[in-house]
Amino acid sequence: MRFILNQVDTQQRPLSPHLQIYRPQLTSVLSIMHRLTGILLSLGLLLLVYWLYVLAEGEASYQIFHTFLMSRPGLLTLFLLNWALFYHLANGLRHLFWDLGLGLELLSSYLSGYLVAITSFAATVWLWLEIS
Repeated sequence: MRFILNQVDTQQRPLSPHLQIYRPQLTSVLSIMHRLTGILLSLGLLLLVYWLYVLAEGEASYQIFHTFLMSRPGLLTLFLLNWALFYHLANGLRHLFWDLGLGLELLSSYLSGYLVAITSFAATVWLWLEIS
């Protein structure tokens, strides 16, 4: 049996949805941020492994690394890693509730999205105030 495909002019076909067509929504932005923070945390693990390496190398190596971490770029890196951790945790908990069928309504989805954003920033600031 032979299937015959309809010959459709490709210029007349509708475009598939993509980022240039849709206006960013809170849920889509939070989803993209969840993926980006996962990548950032994976890269942060490399920093942790390097920290363990310089600990094993000795005091001179550790002192150089510590000096970098206490510089402005180092502190910014640590701050962003802390924020990524809290954001990824809060948004992960939000997704667990969704997996249970809770909070799927539009209003609940937006409220929990704002809660994730506020909580992650507040937890990061609280941690940095506690350790300083």
